[in-house]
Amino acid sequence: MENQEVRFEQIIQCGCGIDVHRDTVVATVRRSDTDFETRTFDTFTDSLIMLRDWAKAEGVTHVAMESTGIYWKPVFNVLEEAFEIILVNARHARNIPGHKTNKKDSRWISKLLLSGLLKGSFIPPQDIRELRDLVRYKKKKVAQIASDKNRIIKILEDANIKLSSVVTEVSGASATKIINDIIDGQTNIDELMQHLHKSIKTDRNIIRKALDGRVTNHHRFMLNIVRESIQEQEKIITKLDAQIDEAARDYSVEVDLLQSIPGIAKDSALTIISEIGVDMNRFPNEHHISSWTGLSPGSNESASKKKVPEPPKETNTSKLL
Repeated sequence: MENQEVRFEQIIQCGCGIDVHRDTVVATVRRSDTDFETRTFDTFTDSLIMLRDWAKAEGVTHVAMESTGIYWKPVFNVLEEAFEIILVNARHARNIPGHKTNKKDSRWISKLLLSGLLKGSFIPPQDIRELRDLVRYKKKKVAQIASDKNRIIKILEDANIKLSSVVTEVSGASATKIINDIIDGQTNIDELMQHLHKSIKTDRNIIRKALDGRVTNHHRFMLNIVRESIQEQEKIITKLDAQIDEAARDYSVEVDLLQSIPGIAKDSALTIISEIGVDMNRFPNEHHISSWTGLSPGSNESASKKKVPEPPKETNTSKLL
């Protein structure tokens, strides 16, 4: 029973199934259950071009790829213009009945491709993918700055400077000036107090006590290193913002429309576009896109207790449409 041949109706004349690994790709060009050929290529660009040319010479029109992680991206970039490509979720391919082993991955994928049984993952066009890279990297830089600012608070606490206890925003103008003076060696509390803005309502005597700490040369060195790190990250974010504006220039109308939604500012609008693109025809309906982005997770209930799944940190291009 295990070796029984599984037959499906064929709707594609010639297709290619590709199993992508870090160092190799295994490709099967198939026309029928009996007419197919499997070849293995390394993942260097010249080999991927050989794969593309071989598939074109064989008359391939559709390509299905199964890959783990990001290894599909360079293969997709080389093949994108020549074929209609489907990025396959590995779990979906394994769930379709039939004999499936690791050694037959590309053959099984090509068989399912010819029968139209594979669902493709959402892959936005190249300009949206590039915008996504920029927006996600900016998010990482912003998070790193937030982490460095928290580290400054930790170092100040270690020096018994209780600035975070008396100032609402340690990264605000007044607190930043005080911290900079401390880094530069200022120990006179009266001089530090001059940076306080009138809007700070905390009692000045309490602030004076909060600034009376024991700052060592080590504290100043660490604070200075973290300050330099923040300044470098801010320079990178400035460059990223300029490149993001350039990458999103063709989507200014969509950015403005999204900002008309209460609570959506420019950064949020750019994030939305970078993750789902602007072609909503890629999604069957509004319920589908909500599910795809993790905004309407499924119900998981066991023993009369509902488990709330964690929302995804960012959308994944390997998720099926």
